[in-house]
Amino acid sequence: MATVLIIGASRGIGLEAVKAALEAGHSVRALARSARRIPIDHPKLEKMAGDALEMATVKRAVTRVDAVTQSLGVSAGPEVILKPRRLFSKATRVLVTAMEEAQVKRLICVTGFGAGDSRGRGGFLYNVAFHLLLGRVYDDKDVQERIVRSSKLDWVIVRPVILTDGPKTNAYRALVDPRRWTCGFISRADVADFLVKQIDDDAFLHKTPVLTT
Repeated sequence: MATVLIIGASRGIGLEAVKAALEAGHSVRALARSARRIPIDHPKLEKMAGDALEMATVKRAVTRVDAVTQSLGVSAGPEVILKPRRLFSKATRVLVTAMEEAQVKRLICVTGFGAGDSRGRGGFLYNVAFHLLLGRVYDDKDVQERIVRSSKLDWVIVRPVILTDGPKTNAYRALVDPRRWTCGFISRADVADFLVKQIDDDAFLHKTPVLTT
């Protein structure tokens, strides 16, 4: 079993990844600004409060871990549409630097369907809404992906489609062929299940699977 650092662990995919990793028998270090709010207590869980943008914090977090999952998010609001975002690229640059210095190799990074070469593949209505509502966020996720790709890490970039709060189904697909990419829905629990499986599986190493049901 591995020791896994989960960044963005207090909610969403990150919180589901904490649950999935513990269920799989891994030891988990959960990094979040509000780590005390993580509603889980477990002998293999270490809650670590800190900012993913602070190099000193992230360097401490990656100490003596075998793998890292990163699933960051931004709060919904007008600023998401109107203002450029830099959270994803800045936090990823900090993380990659810290991991390379600590010689931690495995990174499973969540971006989203619409990042990188998956942009524009969701159909007309989705693409229009995507550009209007999330264009600035995904501009930064494009930079985030480039940082990961150019690193020396053993990375997997995971691109889930539209997220739901549904249960884990195990009925999802991980698609690497662009001809099969299409928009859809997937639960955060299913995304987390896939992330945890990548901790010790090389099937998607240096690939960018789109996750959908």
